[in-house]
Amino acid sequence: MGVYERLQEKGITLPEVGKPVAAFVPWVQTGNLIFTSGSIAKRNEQPWTGKLGAEVSLEDGKRAARQIAVDLLAVLQAATGDLRKVRRIVKLLVLVNSDAGFTEQHLVANGASELLAEIFGEEGAHARSAFGVAQIPFGACVEIEMIAEIG
Repeated sequence: MGVYERLQEKGITLPEVGKPVAAFVPWVQTGNLIFTSGSIAKRNEQPWTGKLGAEVSLEDGKRAARQIAVDLLAVLQAATGDLRKVRRIVKLLVLVNSDAGFTEQHLVANGASELLAEIFGEEGAHARSAFGVAQIPFGACVEIEMIAEIG
């Protein structure tokens, strides 16, 4: 089963890639690598705000990270024209808007990592860093950037 069949099986429709709200581009390709800009969590087309460990639960944080992974797949689709060109998800950088005592950023990040593995199989297994941060633009609860290899 291919990437598009897996997306369809999960009921996932890739959204349109919006225009950046600041001085950057959604992705940059250098050689066979695509670097995406950070994508923030959204709910009802608005930033999904709050701090993990305070206003946002761990399960909601995982859902937010999963939603961001879908948005990043849309960026890869726009960058490549065909997700079948993705040879490997190389790395994720996950920023979690965290209350001072929250220490489960790695579990929030699993929301994105697990989806990418479900969609790409072995090629979706990736290196990852997950950090707790004091704030993310617009007060969003999670932001993720991705590096992918294409061929």
